Amino acid sequence: MAQFFSVHPQNPQLRLIKQAAQLVRSGGLVAIPTDSSYALVAQLDDKHTVEALRRVRGVDERHHLTVLCRDLAEIGQFAHVDNKQYRLLKAATPGPWTFILEATREVPRRVSHPSRKTIGIRVPDHPIALALLEEMGEPLLSSTFIPAGEEDPLNDAAEIRERYEHQLAAVVDGGACSREPTTVLDMTGAEPQVLRRGRGDPAQLGLAE
Repeated sequence: MAQFFSVHPQNPQLRLIKQAAQLVRSGGLVAIPTDSSYALVAQLDDKHTVEALRRVRGVDERHHLTVLCRDLAEIGQFAHVDNKQYRLLKAATPGPWTFILEATREVPRRVSHPSRKTIGIRVPDHPIALALLEEMGEPLLSSTFIPAGEEDPLNDAAEIRERYEHQLAAVVDGGACSREPTTVLDMTGAEPQVLRRGRGDPAQLGLAE
């Protein structure tokens, strides 16, 4: 049964963040609030948790999972970024954006897209998500928490616990999030392409939808 942590959304209690981090390190899936919607997070290089995350989300290996990073410096470990891409990333992060980029060799093969060798990258702008990343000391694997067969992401921690208490290690309750997922930008072509319109406004980055 999933543990339930009520965490202050602006000043996360370190002892609760440490407990959540330990569950992630032990191979558990944890639901956390972000600056878009709630997300599922797991250890990056753990075969079983990658499979569990895909199973809960109801997606296969062709669905891009996302590497959740603390800052731009960490992005460079997992994605090839040129100067033009870096300028856009710097303008958009932290924030409700997911960027599809060419994966480096640091990315486990089971995490990157099997045919395109690409990866989703994101730097969240939420105190709880950032506190967990800081405590982990490394990026996390993540996915917007959209239930299998549904279109809208989950927004309520109590509902997540009720529906998934036997599939998750913990639910971190930081209050309601936006019901919008991240905006997904494909950065692998000559110009960025909007793959999914979410909370991030492409016009703020000078992009057409």
